[in-house]
Amino acid sequence: MPGTITRSTLRQQIADALRDEVLAGRLPAGRNFTVKEIAEQYGVSATPVREALVDLSAQGLLDSDQHRGYRVHEFTPADFSRMVEAQALLVRGVFRSQAVGGAHDVGRVDMKSVRRRAEASRRAALTGELDVLIGYDLRFWRELCDILGNAYVTDFLERIRVHCWVYCVPPLRALGRLDGLLWAGHLDLFEAVERGDCAGALRVIDGHHEHALDLARRLAPSDGS
Repeated sequence: MPGTITRSTLRQQIADALRDEVLAGRLPAGRNFTVKEIAEQYGVSATPVREALVDLSAQGLLDSDQHRGYRVHEFTPADFSRMVEAQALLVRGVFRSQAVGGAHDVGRVDMKSVRRRAEASRRAALTGELDVLIGYDLRFWRELCDILGNAYVTDFLERIRVHCWVYCVPPLRALGRLDGLLWAGHLDLFEAVERGDCAGALRVIDGHHEHALDLARRLAPSDGS
């Protein structure tokens, strides 16, 4: 785990650090730990650690065990498939409503920043740089959703994508080389949104959905469990 946390917002800093550990697979699914263990690791009191763990539990990343502390949640192949379906329904619904209601005001969004995230995500996906991709991918979708101006959609979609990455990371690492395997349509989606091409954006989203379902089949345990 990382070294001592020193900044003042301990609750959020610890929650962010632990979420990164889970995303990277360094805190693997099923891993048990206690408030005391994490507090000693970061050199802080138990209170902000307990608060951070409660936050992560609310996000669905940890399970609370009354007698054993906390455990990293274990997502199943069935969970992943459902999350992929939920993401597709959410994103398609948003873009369909945009097509009916007209384009959203993008004047308040830094489109250059979103493009940079899209380009960086695409490069990382094509070269198989998993850790780099996860960070850029999450920021890309958050900034892209800011264009839509609906914080509930943004937060819900980020939660789904975090859960998807948590499930995918361990089996992806086991595959070794990932270049050409990961979805790299971020820039295509951004450019469709930028030019107001809702039909084009929906085609990219459909492609992402199919890619995710194919990836689910590849990553599923061979015994189907």
